[in-house]
Amino acid sequence: MKRSSTEQKILSIDPWLKNYASDINLRMKRHASVRRALLGDHADLASFANGYMHYGFHRTKTGWVFREWAPGADEVHLIGDFNGWNRESHPLKRTSASGDWEIELEGADALKHGQLVKLFIKRNGECFDRIPSYIRRVVQNNTDHSFNGQIWAPEKPFPWTDGGYGRRKISPLSIYEAHIGMAQEEGKIGSYDEFTDKILPRIQKAGYNTVQLMAIMEHPYYASFGYQVANFFAPSSWYGEPEGLKRLINRAHEMGMLVFLDLVHSHACANTIEGLSCFDGTETQYFHAAPRGWHSAWGSRLFNYGKHEVIHFLLSNIKYWQEEFHFDGFRFDGVTSMLYLNHGLGECFDGYSKYFSMNTDVEAVTYLQLATELIHAVNPLAVAIAEDMSGMPGMCLPIRYGGIGFDYRLSMGVPDYWIRMIKGGTCDHWNLYEMWHELTTRRPQEKVIGYAESHDQALVGDKTIIFRLADAEMYTGMEKSYHSPGIDTAISLHKLIRFITLVLAGDGYLNFMGNEFGHPEWIDFPREGNGGSYHYARRQWSLSENAYLKYGQLLAFDESMHKFARKYRVMSKRDAENLWIDPHQSIIAFSKGGLIYAFNFSAHKNADRFFLPVHTVGNGQYRVIFTSDRSVFSGYDRVNESALYESVQSADKGIGITIDIPSCSVIVLEKVQCE
Repeated sequence: MKRSSTEQKILSIDPWLKNYASDINLRMKRHASVRRALLGDHADLASFANGYMHYGFHRTKTGWVFREWAPGADEVHLIGDFNGWNRESHPLKRTSASGDWEIELEGADALKHGQLVKLFIKRNGECFDRIPSYIRRVVQNNTDHSFNGQIWAPEKPFPWTDGGYGRRKISPLSIYEAHIGMAQEEGKIGSYDEFTDKILPRIQKAGYNTVQLMAIMEHPYYASFGYQVANFFAPSSWYGEPEGLKRLINRAHEMGMLVFLDLVHSHACANTIEGLSCFDGTETQYFHAAPRGWHSAWGSRLFNYGKHEVIHFLLSNIKYWQEEFHFDGFRFDGVTSMLYLNHGLGECFDGYSKYFSMNTDVEAVTYLQLATELIHAVNPLAVAIAEDMSGMPGMCLPIRYGGIGFDYRLSMGVPDYWIRMIKGGTCDHWNLYEMWHELTTRRPQEKVIGYAESHDQALVGDKTIIFRLADAEMYTGMEKSYHSPGIDTAISLHKLIRFITLVLAGDGYLNFMGNEFGHPEWIDFPREGNGGSYHYARRQWSLSENAYLKYGQLLAFDESMHKFARKYRVMSKRDAENLWIDPHQSIIAFSKGGLIYAFNFSAHKNADRFFLPVHTVGNGQYRVIFTSDRSVFSGYDRVNESALYESVQSADKGIGITIDIPSCSVIVLEKVQCE
């Protein structure tokens, strides 16, 4: 039966949406209407998102031009090093009724690379300073810690050698989430160049093919983890100059890795002197008026996604990071907060009605559609990932289907599930039926990035998985010569949780830096409450290199896990089938991609002579191709990896093999192909 001309494909993909067809149609009508209003009948979205080429500082044939959008201002003056900070000598001229301002400066040396600048704005008799909204570099004054804009216009363009930018596709994604500043072992803020030289090789060796960089957009408060953005077009000066970031991305591309930007368009820093808040003296230039314009939990400003100038600013920001810095994709922060007027706070999304109600911010939905459309228009191979815990239907379906257009959604329920399991009791009593459901359930035809933990689970006040499992024994039990039931179980479960998450929980995988080898303790940036200490805002890489400690064994497991996943294209397979769950012996077994996986989650009980069904793969001989119990992984070599297991027909259990599955371990088997 053919669909009607107005019926969206999403309705056939997810029949539960039939009752909300009118809402899906509204979604699509709004997208088409806003797109038409922005572009007219001829312009394309990629050409529209060129705000950074018009606003800000630009060299001309005769000198310089500077443009700013400040509709509420009565006067705008350019001040800085170039004019001795004279507040009256360089007024801008208003050039449009919509609030554009402009000034031309004659002479090639009227402005110079590296000079400090600001805007002096007057409105209704009030005077205040602002940093230009499209500024490409912001620096802090060492004396009073204030921030200034800086003219950033090197004479020579950056010498890109990555060649493959815009033509590289990697799938499945193995994402290494990283923070430049805390990537060093020393108690300091690391630099772009240090990350390039010291950390990129670690990431490549560990088997990850994508680097996801956090806290890149300029933020005045280092301890905000980059989520209080003030200057959207400026790479953070905490880590060095913009060319340092370009060198990092260029080198990553040369090494065959993608680089994603953690994009913060869900909110903005409330600072007025440094950021966009009350930029022209009005509350509503970029943001909604109070109370809608303020996030109650984050203390930050919320964009007005229904305002065309705001859409232009944000879309231009996306294209800027793609074109100017060669980012291959984006992880959109705080998408749930954008989608709902209550930001999803305290909301239980237990029914479809929660997605289509008076609580839904339809303007934000339209903006996200335009954003994903733009990303793929600029680079068809670019990747867009949504941080959405609500499970909004169609988040990762094409716009033409009635979706929002993201490529992946972060599977945020999985790390929450693991925390709940670990806090809820010993692994011998984990509900394996629930585990299967949590790790395999997702929206039809929508891709997700699975992960056991990210930076969220490591922030101060929370705990990493290894810390939850080992607790205080982390400080006393990580020597290879030390063994106890507590630390041995913690090490084993750390491996099992990561492995089953990679295999089942997504079409891609993500890890936060250091967690692959069980980095101890939490993350806490220097702040007043800890005396400005960097002790917890660093990564102790040397732990994984210490031959006497178990951290290196966890790293070896993670590296082998990724090699295994690449060899067998584990995350690309979508045919996972439950074979057996035995809650009494803590066994969960399944097939996927022609392989058989058997997990024993008991901390103490071996499953000896266990009958393992293999009917989904078929009769024949099976051999072990991977196990977490190898001694190089801090295991005990209890699995006979040289044995062949012959399948037999059981009267009541079908086709299977008999095998020993040691406690707290996983075994992966492959059917031996006949010669």
